[in-house]
Amino acid sequence: MTLTRRHVLSAAASLISLGILPGRTFAQDLETIEVFKTATCGCCHDWIAHLQDAGFAVTAQDLEYDALADLKQTAGVPEGLVSCHTGRIAGYVIEGHVPAADIRRLLVERPEAIGLSVPGMPIGSPGMGPEDQREAYDVILIGHDGATMVFASYPAA
Repeated sequence: MTLTRRHVLSAAASLISLGILPGRTFAQDLETIEVFKTATCGCCHDWIAHLQDAGFAVTAQDLEYDALADLKQTAGVPEGLVSCHTGRIAGYVIEGHVPAADIRRLLVERPEAIGLSVPGMPIGSPGMGPEDQREAYDVILIGHDGATMVFASYPAA
């Protein structure tokens, strides 16, 4: 059997759940997400808090609007899938208010893709207000060829 990243992460998660490995330190070593945003974006701070509450280590960098738009384009995020902030983790791009659980799933499944996007700023998505007021939204997987598919769906509350 070939040892893959998926095997390592699965084994580590099991050891963490059994209390054998300290989860927070391990998560910080393997799961640091770098977030790019504008300085005035309040919902970006709330999304970062959501990620931290889920055990991710987060570094944030403020960019001017044009520089952030250039970063999104360079990263391969199609214009119709942009949101207010962009993250990078383990070679993937995370655009917008993607739930932490979907980022974890991405890191376990490791699809050949650019990353995930929640286009716009849907009410009730992480960082965008109470989940009990959530409007329906999809998390989109962005392929290297520009193709997209629904990775996860969240119904209206």
